[in-house]
Amino acid sequence: MRWLAMLALVASSAWAQTPYEITVLFPAGTSADVTARMLADGMSKHLNQRVLVVNRPGAGGAIGYKHVASQKPDGNSLVWNSNSISTTYHSGQLAFDYQAFDPVARVLVESPVVAVRADAKWKTLNELMADAKARPKEMSVGHSGIGSHTHLCLTALFHTAGVEVNEVPFAAAQVVPSLIGGHVDALVQLPAALSGPVKQGQVRLLAAMIPQRDPALADVPTAVEQGVDVSLEAWRGIAAPRGTPKAVIAQLEDAIRQTVASPEFVKGAEHLGVRPAFMPAAQFGELIAKEDVAIARLMQVIGLKK
Repeated sequence: MRWLAMLALVASSAWAQTPYEITVLFPAGTSADVTARMLADGMSKHLNQRVLVVNRPGAGGAIGYKHVASQKPDGNSLVWNSNSISTTYHSGQLAFDYQAFDPVARVLVESPVVAVRADAKWKTLNELMADAKARPKEMSVGHSGIGSHTHLCLTALFHTAGVEVNEVPFAAAQVVPSLIGGHVDALVQLPAALSGPVKQGQVRLLAAMIPQRDPALADVPTAVEQGVDVSLEAWRGIAAPRGTPKAVIAQLEDAIRQTVASPEFVKGAEHLGVRPAFMPAAQFGELIAKEDVAIARLMQVIGLKK
């Protein structure tokens, strides 16, 4: 019995250590929040230490990024980052870029989609575009806020098609209700946020903005298939303040790798319409740097770069 008590003491003392904290850039209940909590649950088990999720939304992610960048680089303060680190910086809402953080691991990828209400008259992206072109700036299309990845996707999509629409920014939690409530004609959003409404028959997906069809969205044609050459896959991952010890990064990376490969995470991701896509720290950092250049160039072309 004595050895059982000792084991319990060791376990409880480990659990009592300062918890890891993942800052989510969007409100509770959003797809970013749900997926972050799935990740945190798995990481807690593999690290034998609590991993908490704290929501710090606002300014396209700038508020959350600023908070984490200002924290001690000891690995305890992490950010659930995304392509928004580049869009927020290049739109002028953030004074520093991705180099303020050390990449830990990519976790998943998502396919930005164009959605309308299920009872809308448009059955294809081409029909939507033709109608929008016939009445410039009259069609309203929602996105998740200035500087967000969905803002970039929306502007790039309609700019490439040579169509002018009324772009309407919303707080992340308001985007989908705005469509269902009839406040906008369409929206560009990530599929996890639309999973429920699609299954309930409230929303129809017209196009996915990726190079090839997503197996999780097999019935949704890409924008490229429909003649609009725009592909802007979204990713989410974990980053830490710059200067975090490499040994700490390696420990966190391993916990993420094990979590993303677990049946629980895979099943949860499938339910939400996102794809597990683990990428180690070094490769993830290369991806972010390469993509930052491409995003800056695109934002310059479409008039979003400050």
